[in-house]
Amino acid sequence: MSASPRLSLAPLHAVLAQLDAFILGKPRETRLALACLLGRGHLLIEDVPGVGKTTLAHALAATLGLAFQRVQFTSDMLPADLIGVSIYERDNHVFRFHPGPIFSQVVLADEINRATPKTQSALLEAMEERQVTLDGETRALPEPFFVIATQNPASQIGTFPLPESQLDRFLMRITLGYPDAAAERAMLLGEDRRDMLKDARAVIGSAELAEFQAAVRRVHVAPALVDYVQALARATRDSSEFHNGLSPRAALGLLAAARAWALLAGREMVIPEDVQAVFGPVATHRLLARASNRPQPELVARLLGDVAIP
Repeated sequence: MSASPRLSLAPLHAVLAQLDAFILGKPRETRLALACLLGRGHLLIEDVPGVGKTTLAHALAATLGLAFQRVQFTSDMLPADLIGVSIYERDNHVFRFHPGPIFSQVVLADEINRATPKTQSALLEAMEERQVTLDGETRALPEPFFVIATQNPASQIGTFPLPESQLDRFLMRITLGYPDAAAERAMLLGEDRRDMLKDARAVIGSAELAEFQAAVRRVHVAPALVDYVQALARATRDSSEFHNGLSPRAALGLLAAARAWALLAGREMVIPEDVQAVFGPVATHRLLARASNRPQPELVARLLGDVAIP
């Protein structure tokens, strides 16, 4: 079934097909990344180096025909390196603003947890407000505006972990993990992904993407489904396994992500399976386990299984 009588989903299927050609053996992860963008959220990817985080970000921008900027976060990076700076021009006797890399449609914040909290906050404020203020002037960021931040595991040297309030700004967190044997062999014997990206074609553009984002907001959510989302949020708040439960912003994000997942499946309404499909990526990074030796994904999966489906 088409999600709208006037909107074909064929372009989205073509987007996923091209993404899967770049990121081998990870169809669920590429689908989650696209759903995150369709839901107007931002994506956090936490994984070890070399598993395709940068390739996924670049492939997504190229496939959607969006302007792309990669920013390597380091411990000496300043907010101005990201946002931009006003420079005085003596010939004209004026300050002229020189925009930073944040003024792009897709921004890859590579190794965000290697930057200081001050620089992290500058990015996260832009993500939340979709604008930046400098020298008393507010400047809107482009549409669409999608941040993909990569994060090294906290156990690695030289990292500044994101606090819970800032993690909450990301709609989803995913991990790519190592490829299976077949996907890795195809990668080893196939064309270099960097060369493939140079020849990547845009499947859709900004205007068509905006139409799909609007279509996501039109996907119907029944009252019983809202009850289910509230029950899941309440279960995290009542659980003794976590320090804090999901915030209202997280519940809103869960609905947005479920709507996007339903749209990608060609449905006009959200079903419980859509919520279940995105619950882990939406919830895991927001929930801090009380027992450090208990893996969060396992606890979140168990909680999901304990809440009754309406």
